[in-house]
Amino acid sequence: MRIGVSLPVRELQNDIGALKAFAQAAEELGLNHLRVPDQVIRPGEGELHEPLTMLALIAGITDKIELVPSCIMLPQRQTVLVAKQVATLDVLSGGRVRFGIGIGKNEVEYASLGADFHTRGARCEEQIELLRQLWTQESVDFQGKWDQVSGAGILPLPVQRPIPMWIGAAANMIPRIRRRIGRQADGWFVLASPEDFPAIRDDIYREAEAAGRDPAALGMEAGVAVVGPREHEWKSRVAGWRDMGLTHLCLRTLQGGLEPHEHIPRLQQAVAELPGV
Repeated sequence: MRIGVSLPVRELQNDIGALKAFAQAAEELGLNHLRVPDQVIRPGEGELHEPLTMLALIAGITDKIELVPSCIMLPQRQTVLVAKQVATLDVLSGGRVRFGIGIGKNEVEYASLGADFHTRGARCEEQIELLRQLWTQESVDFQGKWDQVSGAGILPLPVQRPIPMWIGAAANMIPRIRRRIGRQADGWFVLASPEDFPAIRDDIYREAEAAGRDPAALGMEAGVAVVGPREHEWKSRVAGWRDMGLTHLCLRTLQGGLEPHEHIPRLQQAVAELPGV
């Protein structure tokens, strides 16, 4: 199981030096990946930098750690522009991007970006198809409902062809999202409890098999907070997810009341105490 960590963007706010130091510390600790959340415009939810821009900064100060925006609300954005931005990040980082995709549930944010909230699921599925083509072909011909590309591409292509795309999966998600993961994604973020996980996994596996895909090839990642009200059980939760066969896990120093200078020492302690993974 590959272990990564969430960048505590809201907690570190505009302290760019602290954000860079945390990313470098994560890499020095041997962690596999760094996750950064997405938010463009939402009232009263704290400071949050644009994730692709933030990860471009981190790409320049790290060498190995995987860069994971999770999750970009894809239907809010222009598909070709996202393809170019993420491909550029992949090139700048030497092929270290894993692209997290979501559709979100904030109608205000969609309206503010001039996007249709009510068609976001169907559009996301079309966007995934187009992204794969743009990341693997120098010239693309694509005629979709929302996007049309005629004999054009986004050169330079990314290092990874295509860049892996992962989708978030909550316990209460509608069947269509589970189908989308099984049929289109390279992996999924488990946004559910260990009790709800098996049923979600089985639904996704059935969809993958129906599409002629190998379910075992799908990555799975859950998150575990090492601070806050469940701090006392974080080690058992890591071991539990490992035993369930997850391929990835993300540690979190978020929302536990830590001061900015406490995040790196807490992460160092957690890594030193990790149960066998």
